[in-house]
Amino acid sequence: MSETNSMGHPKLQPKFPVPSDIEVSQDIVREVGLLPIQDVAREAGLLDEEVIPWGIAKAKIQLKSTLSRLSSSPDGNYIVCTGINPTPLGEGKSTTTIGLAQALGAILGKKCFACIRQPSQGPTFGIKGGAAGGGYAQVVPMEEFNLHLTGDIHVPRSCSLAITAANNLLAAAIDTRMFHEDSQTDEALYKRLCLATNKPFNEIMKKRLIKLDIDPNKSPEELTPEERSKFARLDFDKSTITWQRVLDTCDRHLRKVMVGMGPNETIQPRGTVKGETPRVQHSRETGFDITVASEIMAVLALAKDLPDLRSKLGNMVVGYSKSGAPITADDLGCGGALTVLMKDALLPTLMQTVERTPVLVHAGPFANIAIGNSSIVADKLALKLVGEDGFVVTEAGFGADIGMEKFFNIKCRESGLIPKCAVIVATVRALKMHGGGPPVSAGKPLATEYTQENIPLVTAGCCNLVKHIQNAKKFGVQVVVAINQFKTDTQAEMQAIRQASLDAGAFDAVVSNHWAEGGKGAENLAKAVANACQETRSEDFKFLYDLNLPIRDKVEIISKEIYGADGVDFSELAEQQMTQYENSGFGNLPICIAKTQYSFSCDAAAKGVPTGFRIFVREIRSCVGAGFLYPICGDIMTIPGLPTRPGFYDVDIDVNTGQVIGLF
Repeated sequence: MSETNSMGHPKLQPKFPVPSDIEVSQDIVREVGLLPIQDVAREAGLLDEEVIPWGIAKAKIQLKSTLSRLSSSPDGNYIVCTGINPTPLGEGKSTTTIGLAQALGAILGKKCFACIRQPSQGPTFGIKGGAAGGGYAQVVPMEEFNLHLTGDIHVPRSCSLAITAANNLLAAAIDTRMFHEDSQTDEALYKRLCLATNKPFNEIMKKRLIKLDIDPNKSPEELTPEERSKFARLDFDKSTITWQRVLDTCDRHLRKVMVGMGPNETIQPRGTVKGETPRVQHSRETGFDITVASEIMAVLALAKDLPDLRSKLGNMVVGYSKSGAPITADDLGCGGALTVLMKDALLPTLMQTVERTPVLVHAGPFANIAIGNSSIVADKLALKLVGEDGFVVTEAGFGADIGMEKFFNIKCRESGLIPKCAVIVATVRALKMHGGGPPVSAGKPLATEYTQENIPLVTAGCCNLVKHIQNAKKFGVQVVVAINQFKTDTQAEMQAIRQASLDAGAFDAVVSNHWAEGGKGAENLAKAVANACQETRSEDFKFLYDLNLPIRDKVEIISKEIYGADGVDFSELAEQQMTQYENSGFGNLPICIAKTQYSFSCDAAAKGVPTGFRIFVREIRSCVGAGFLYPICGDIMTIPGLPTRPGFYDVDIDVNTGQVIGLF
C-alpha cells in the first residue's frame, strides 16, 4: 500500500533529476492521477451544487450562494507571496506560492488554498513562461492551466466570455459613436437612439438622464430639443480617449495603429452639403494593449460581487467631452452588455496541485502595467473555506515594490481584508545580479558568477532584499523570506541571505526546495509562516497614504517611500490629466504605478538599491471603474514585444497521443 500525505492522498514521489515542468505534470496525471475536481471541492468544504465542473481537472465556483452560506464563518490567515526585483528568468514566486500551499496542506495537514492569477498567452509564448509554478510545486494539468484555462481572458466558451471581447466591444462602441456623431445632426442621433424603437428609456438610459439632470420619468417623446441634444451627443474630445483595443499576445507592431482606414469608413461631415464638401476618412490614431493591462481585467480582480462588477464596468471612463465631462461605458450604453459578457468570468476556477491541495485561479493582471494580483472574490472565498485556523496564500506579481505595494494599497483597501504575513521570495541568482553580477538574459547561458560560489556578490546584492523587507514592514505585517533554492546554490550563500534578512527585521528567513521536493521541501517555510501569522496583530496593519491627498502627493509618497526616489517629474500631459481628474472628482482614488519590474527605479539596468534618481511620469490614465489612477512611468510598454527566439519555438504536439510538448 502506498504511503499517504497528511490529506490522505498518495505521497509525492519526486524524481531526480527533476524533469521539465510539463513532464512532471504529465507524469502526475498519468502515474498518480488527478483527484476528480468534485472531490477536490468537497474536501475544500464546497457543496456539490456550488461547483460547476469543467471536465475532470477544473470547475467554476458559484459565488453568491457559497459566500452567503459561509458569511458567518471566520476568515483564515491571509498571506501574500511576493519577491525581490527579479531577473528576466523569474525567481520562482508562483512556484513558492504553490510549494508553500502544498506544505501547509499536504505536509502540515492545515486547511489551505493557493490563490493565483490566470496566465497570459503573451509570456507563455514569449519569454517568461507560464504561471502554474514549476517542478514539483505546480498546478496540474499545467498545459490546461497555461493554455486558455476556462477562457476568462481571451477565448469565448460556453462558461465564460472573453475579457478581450468585452474590451473590444467597448472600443468598437467608441469609434462607432464618434462615426455617427460626426455625420449626423442632434435630432437624427436622438431619433435613432431613442425614438426608432418605440420603447421607453431603459435603465442605462435613465442613468444618463440623471447624470444630465433630466427627469428620468419622462418618455423619449417628452424631452425638449435641448435635452435631446444633451442626451444624444457625447461630443468626444478625441485627444482624451485612453481606451485601446487589446489582445493576449506580445506584438510590438500594434503599439500604435490607425483605425478607420477602410473605403466604407468615410463620412459627410456634419453641417456640410453633400456634393459641395467632399467626404472625409473617419480615421484616428490609437493602439493596442495586452489583455492583462485592460481595465476590465482590473475590474474583474477588484469586483466584490456581480452588482459591484456591473457598477464598475459601467463607470469606466473612456475619454472626455469637449466641455471636459467624463464619458463612461454606461454613457455609451455598453455597461450592461459588458457585464453579460463577464458574468461567468467572475466565478473563480478551482484546480489542484501535484499534491492535490486546492487552488483558486482567477484574474490575471500583470504587476508592472496593472495591479498584479488575483481577484478579491477568490481570496474571500478561500478565506471563508479554510476557516479560522486555515491559510490562504495569494500571489502578488513581480517585485514587492510594485505587486506587494498594490496588493496592500489597492486590493486590501478595496476588499477590507487584512493580511498577516508577507513572504518575500529571494534567490542567490537574483541577489548576485543586484550585487553587480553580469546581466542575466533569457535564452543565454548564465555567467560563471551565477553557477559558482561568490559570497561577496550575494552579500552586496542583499541590499535589494533588505529594502523590500523594510518596505513590507511599513504596512505592519510580519515578513518571512523564502530563499528559493537552486541546484548550484551553496549553503554559505544561502546563509548570507538568511543573516541579512534577520538583520533587516524579517521574522524569519528559510531555505525552501519545493521545486525539487514539493511540499516537503517547503515544510520549514510553512512552519515559519504559521508562526509569523500567530505573532501578527491585525490592528497593526496600515496603508501607505491617505486617499484624500492630491494625486501628485500620492505618487510622490510611493516613489520616495517604496522606490527610494528623490522626487517625481510630471510631463505636461500628466499635469493636465491630474488637473482634469481632480476637477472630475477622481482625485481621491488610489495610485497604480506602471513601471519596470527589474529595478526600484524606472531604469531596468539600475540594480541593487539605486539612489539619486527621479521618477518620470509621462501620462496618467484613469481606471475609474476599477477604482484607481494609472501613472505610466519611464519607457514601460503596455503591450510587450517578442524576442528573437520566442518560447513558441519549443511548443508542439504529439499528433499520435495529443499531448502538448515543449511547454516549459
